[in-house]
Amino acid sequence: MSETGAFAFTVHPRARLREDLARAWRPLGLVPERVYDTALRRLPLPPVTMAGVQIGGERVGHVVLVPFGARHLLAHVDEGRRRVSRAVDRAVALGADVVGLGALTATVTAGGLTLRERTDIAVTNGNAFTAAIVEDQIRMLLPHVSSRAGVSSRRGRPHVAIVGATGSVGTAVTKLLARDGGGARLTLVARTEGRLKALAAAVADDVDVDIAQSIGAVRDADLVVLLTASADALLGPEHLATGAVVLDATQPRNTSPALASTRPDVLVVDGGIVSIPSLRLTGGEIGLPDGRSYACFAETAILALSGHSGHFSLGNPTLEQVDAIRERARSLAHLGFHAASPTSFGRPVALEAHAAVIV
Repeated sequence: MSETGAFAFTVHPRARLREDLARAWRPLGLVPERVYDTALRRLPLPPVTMAGVQIGGERVGHVVLVPFGARHLLAHVDEGRRRVSRAVDRAVALGADVVGLGALTATVTAGGLTLRERTDIAVTNGNAFTAAIVEDQIRMLLPHVSSRAGVSSRRGRPHVAIVGATGSVGTAVTKLLARDGGGARLTLVARTEGRLKALAAAVADDVDVDIAQSIGAVRDADLVVLLTASADALLGPEHLATGAVVLDATQPRNTSPALASTRPDVLVVDGGIVSIPSLRLTGGEIGLPDGRSYACFAETAILALSGHSGHFSLGNPTLEQVDAIRERARSLAHLGFHAASPTSFGRPVALEAHAAVIV
């Protein structure tokens, strides 16, 4: 692998430690879950190079596993930051020019801000391209949300609830929807009232917006967009209106496959998924089939393949960064780098006007 255009992407075990560690090495799936929980918390395990990355037939990067689970990262932030920093050291040793922070490795480093003093490698949290892809998916889904009397009829506009609106991706998505119009009214859901009010005030001139601090506020939404970072809080069937569509762009996921059986009227669409047809991982995998990646991974690849130097998206991405990464993605259009065709828990979804069918 040449040093030019090389990148690394950090990941971590999610909710099911045994299942995710088996992605790095299959025999690890034989060890009981409780053993991993104890080992990952107590042992100073080094980062693991779990997969090589090929795009366009060329080897261009690596996936580096941070040996700390999702709940561990959220509960032990300082230790999580140390382990992520060691994974970045590993990326440097592998010859990477850019390192992307996947899932909660971005959260515990404050969106990469704790790594901003590093000069030996460029860092990005991937949230600029994630916001771009989520906006693309929202606009793809809006014409297909279910028509329900008494919900969408108010002012004749669809109702979109953004859960995790004041987070890094949520803030950018909210501003994108306000900037580019589209007629939807927004409910912004997050825990901190002050940040909610500030975000709502920033977009109030461009969009009809309400705020809420409780998940119950999504109950009359046509489209619920999940952008939170929680290992435990799942969106349940009791939270959703009849015929609602959910775009889940969280990792670990905040929806359960059980929704498909308990609420067959509800469609859950996998969010933040990018098509890169020639993408192949060797030696391990990250939970997606060949040819698909998470948007934060794709942002890292875009920066490396287009010759970017220096840090990119740290903390909250600006709309200028979203526009810039979209332009870089367009320059690599021959490789893909656009929103993937919709899926629900990995199964293809055929969208039709006011309906969607899982095939």
